[in-house]
Amino acid sequence: MSISNQLKFFILLFFHLFPIHRAEVGTAATYNPPYTPTKCFGTDPSQFPSNNLFAAAGDGIWDNGASCGRQYLVRCISAARANTCKLDQTIQVRIVDYAPNSTSKPSISGTTMVLSVTALNTIAVSSPSSINIEFQQV
Repeated sequence: MSISNQLKFFILLFFHLFPIHRAEVGTAATYNPPYTPTKCFGTDPSQFPSNNLFAAAGDGIWDNGASCGRQYLVRCISAARANTCKLDQTIQVRIVDYAPNSTSKPSISGTTMVLSVTALNTIAVSSPSSINIEFQQV
C-alpha cells in the first residue's frame, strides 16, 4: 500500500471511529408549572417523560409543529454568571410544547428552547433565567 493510500485509509478509519457530531448552539430559558395543556399533546399526561426532562420549542426549532416529540441532547455551555453550568451534565429532553404559546410563560422569551425546571436544574445551578446551550437532535 502506498503512503497516499495508507493516509486515505487512516483518515477514513479515524472518521469512522470518531464521527463528527453536528451540535448546534442556542439559548435556553425555563418555565414553571402548569405545563398543560401543551400545543403538541394537549392534556395527555403521558407526553411527559417520567424523569421530567422535557422542553418547549422556540421558533428556531419549532418547524411548524414537526418538533413535537423530538428528542434533543442538551448541555449548558455558559451563562451570564460564572460557575452556573454543570459542565459534566448532558440531558436528553423531549419537545412537548411551543414556547411562545405555552401555558406558563418562559423566564426569557425568544430562546431556542424552554426547559422544565427539572431539566434546567440538572444542567445548571442557581436557576438562572437563561443559559447558553449546545444541543443536538437524537
